[in-house]
Amino acid sequence: MNSPSPCLLTLNRGSSSLKFAIYQLGPPLQRGLSGTVERIGLAGTILRFQDPAGTPTERQSENVPPGASPTTYLLDWLDQRIGAGKIVAVGHRVVHGGEHSAPERVSPALLQDLERLSPYDPEHLPGEIALMEALRVRHPQLPQVACFDTAFHRTLPRMARLLPLPRRYEALGIRRFGFHGLSYAFLLQELSRLGDPAATQGRVILAHLGSGSSLAAVRDGVSIDTTMGFTPTAGLPMSTRTGDLDPGLFSYLARTESLTAEQFQHLVNHESGLLGISETSSDMRDLLDRESSDIRAAEAVSYYCYQTRKWLGAYAAVLGGLDTLVFAGGIGENAAPVRARICAGLDYLGLELSETHNQAAAAVISTAASRVTVRVVPTDEELIIARSVVEVLRLAP
Repeated sequence: MNSPSPCLLTLNRGSSSLKFAIYQLGPPLQRGLSGTVERIGLAGTILRFQDPAGTPTERQSENVPPGASPTTYLLDWLDQRIGAGKIVAVGHRVVHGGEHSAPERVSPALLQDLERLSPYDPEHLPGEIALMEALRVRHPQLPQVACFDTAFHRTLPRMARLLPLPRRYEALGIRRFGFHGLSYAFLLQELSRLGDPAATQGRVILAHLGSGSSLAAVRDGVSIDTTMGFTPTAGLPMSTRTGDLDPGLFSYLARTESLTAEQFQHLVNHESGLLGISETSSDMRDLLDRESSDIRAAEAVSYYCYQTRKWLGAYAAVLGGLDTLVFAGGIGENAAPVRARICAGLDYLGLELSETHNQAAAAVISTAASRVTVRVVPTDEELIIARSVVEVLRLAP
């Protein structure tokens, strides 16, 4: 499927996966080939992809040869699929950008600063930096743009940014940053496109619920609070992350089980959350299927919904009410029972869910009488990255 026009490549590097998407320069930007390199660093690395030129739901896969660099393999494969030299720019999702408040072109100075920030987010930043470096070595003249998940929350007021530590730590840059910013930026743009006045003048709670989960409280189009903090581990429980946790647990486990900082980091990021409580799966779909026969699965689902509803109520208090609630992410978009349980008991906010619309995952799942509009909006971080690349590099369609 050689592309007839110049393309953008978007890359989203996780701890063991790499999502990619190709966009042809518009107008408008048109999404083409997309997919994921899975199990990076593990046995059986595989490339899965979807080609919109064929059946839209068709997914194919290729095995990455053992020992091959997943990045090199993907770039070679893309050259064959879309034509060598057709990619004119690359956009990266960078989870932690520290004080960087807008997308910017990748430079040696930026890479050096991200290296300095690596201890902030050892789960994501090292892999993201390595990916940018690999592309710079392979294609020195190819412009790259870093798009920071933290930038959306640059508007957090001081009381939302502050952590209750001695002030010398704040001077070192330790504060609440917030994440999922690319998703939240897209959702606000979609609210505006849909004509929801709360997107620019109102009180909105954005719920990005997936393997990573967070909420953002948005007033008049700007973020004023969010559940994730200094790292993406804070806030809501997630697929394998704890969410908020008593910090005294680290000291206790260090004394009683000789747990090191590295082991604790692995525990709270990879062994906890839905997986930790259920002891069977980190996938909400599995847990919903098993909850009638497995109390552990049932408790994992109930805990997730309870904690999300609790945070939602807290943010309604911060906002002084609520006009619009948006569900997005793999769980938010697809798990009707979870949406229903999160919204249960929120009638005091004027929120009334339509059971029929919720089961159908309609665009609006609240009733006509509800004072709060509840929406399901599929998020698209890759499109936000592509738009940012066009803007930063001033690429003509």
